[in-house]
Amino acid sequence: MKKLLMGNHTVSWGAMLARAQVIAAYPITPQTQIVEELATLCAEGKAKAQFIKVESEHSALASCIGASAAGARAFTATSSQGLALMHELLHWAAGARLPIVMANVNRAMAPGWNIWTEQTDSLAQRDTGWIQFYCENNQEILDSIIQAYKISETVSLPSMIVLDAFFLSHTTEPVEIPPQELVDKFLPPYKPQYKLDPKEPHAFGGLSSTEYYYELRYKIQKAMERAKEVIEETDEKFNQIFERKYGLIEEIETSDAEVILVTSSTITSTARFVTEQLRKTGKKIGLLKVRVFRPFPSSEIRDALSNCEKVAVIDRNISFGSGGIFASEIKSAIQKMGKQPVIFPFIAGLGGRDITVPQIEEMINYTFENAKPKEEILWRGLKYENI
Repeated sequence: MKKLLMGNHTVSWGAMLARAQVIAAYPITPQTQIVEELATLCAEGKAKAQFIKVESEHSALASCIGASAAGARAFTATSSQGLALMHELLHWAAGARLPIVMANVNRAMAPGWNIWTEQTDSLAQRDTGWIQFYCENNQEILDSIIQAYKISETVSLPSMIVLDAFFLSHTTEPVEIPPQELVDKFLPPYKPQYKLDPKEPHAFGGLSSTEYYYELRYKIQKAMERAKEVIEETDEKFNQIFERKYGLIEEIETSDAEVILVTSSTITSTARFVTEQLRKTGKKIGLLKVRVFRPFPSSEIRDALSNCEKVAVIDRNISFGSGGIFASEIKSAIQKMGKQPVIFPFIAGLGGRDITVPQIEEMINYTFENAKPKEEILWRGLKYENI
């Protein structure tokens, strides 16, 4: 069936369809509606889950860690400062190899206080061992949550489903809600190899000496590398049942493109329109959407960029002292290429500022017209340089 859902409620329905068994809830704008809807679904008996009201985001993830270690399918959601408060436990969840799924509604970090979208909060957690998916629309949110449980439970790593504040979280779109029996066919019950069980005791989270710690980290990296293959396999199986697929990346008009625009999340939707319009004028512009950031799809990106001369990357984030995070990762990925395209690293839309059609057109035109970027960071949309 089709249902009109805002992005936040789409997250809730995804967790319900995935049959999350434990939901740990703490409100933070703009995520609050996710746990509110889940509370309603649980109260109405539609979601068969233990709903835990906790006192902080730190406690929310701690509850999920305990639930997952006991063999339950666990879910939580947060944003911005809440995700930052979870930082310690993000490492615990990945280090314990627990397949928790969490939604993070991208929101700018304070100060100053800001409730609008920016990717810096989730990208700041890129080294914690969580798989990260960046969603373009509400349908992708629902499908990615269902897929994430299967992926996480296969490779024993947690997953983060990331969506833009307000552009998705509070925007209503038609979403295809798959029948529960088909979701159950795709995603069977979670059966962990090890769990907290008095009848079969194991040690969890104990002191790890130099004898073993190194190898444990090696195994996490190997699991993350394997996750790329598992993501693609899971996506294909999902497509066979539901007739929708997303991949690690998506290429639009890249085969003959002289310039390829790289985007993620909702920026992609606007960029699709711009690419289509500029193509009609004869500009050889292509578009590359990066859906999965961890594990980073380096080889896939190299293949996608192999024939172009220049790459314009739009980052809605900033690593201070370096620049846009997607651009930095792509620069690293293309080092193995014989002939490397020139990277044009644009930053735009921080703190939820609109990234408009004229701005994207201007970034593309700048890339076509210049042999290389004139600055280390190409800021776009600034209003008050002397603030």
